Amino acid sequence: MADMSTLLAMLALLLAIGAFAGVIAGLLGVGGGIVLVPAFYYAFTVLGYESSQLMQVCLATSLATIVVTSIRSVLSHNKKGAVDWEILKTWAPGIVIGAILGMLVASSLRSVVLQGIFGILGIIVGLYLGFGRDHWRVGDAMPKGIARAILSPVLGFLSVLMGIGGGSFGVPVMSLYNVPIHRAVATAAGFGVIIAVPSVIGFLFLNVAEKPPYTVGAVNLVAFVVIIAMTLITTPWGVKLAHAMDPKPLKRAFAVFLTLVALNMLRKALGF
Repeated sequence: MADMSTLLAMLALLLAIGAFAGVIAGLLGVGGGIVLVPAFYYAFTVLGYESSQLMQVCLATSLATIVVTSIRSVLSHNKKGAVDWEILKTWAPGIVIGAILGMLVASSLRSVVLQGIFGILGIIVGLYLGFGRDHWRVGDAMPKGIARAILSPVLGFLSVLMGIGGGSFGVPVMSLYNVPIHRAVATAAGFGVIIAVPSVIGFLFLNVAEKPPYTVGAVNLVAFVVIIAMTLITTPWGVKLAHAMDPKPLKRAFAVFLTLVALNMLRKALGF
């Protein structure tokens, strides 16, 4: 059991992480997971819990918070009639399969490999945030048949390997296939639930050595509770800021920040 000073330091770091993730989510509409995973890794490393399975704890705990935040988000969007349930229903089976495969693969990899994967995918997401354009299209409607059968599990698989919900990959995919942005954001919240629930159930049964205190399987309960509480408080602040200023320059700045974080994660994975 960790001593009180370690727990207090852990609590302080997690409070700051949760506050930042909530503001970013409200301000830019970017899911908190893409911030939480590297932040968790930094916090737990500073506290002395670095191990060959630390990234699994970071991914699983991030996904556990996404279960709560995505359900809340999709219910809120649904009240406004913004969720496209047809897309959600038809893409759900493939996403679930991909999420389960992602959990199984992530569970078997060493932390350094997952760092490298997060770094590469984080750079791709950062570049899209920075340089992507709303008018880009690859089709007039969401793909069906073989294309959907390939894309949907890939979306779930990659999201679990990064510990994120449906926004970072789901929103760009839907936008590229001509789904209006507000509808894409609302439906991607549903993707988040479908991604997070099966993967978290699997991670709860993962045996992790040298894990932070109060960790069940790979899910750290302290981080889970603190992050949920803080994002409930700070996400509305981010929403207010978004209405008070132009979020586009801030989105570009966050893209730079995310790319640098991803590059740093990749640097650590490569041993530099």
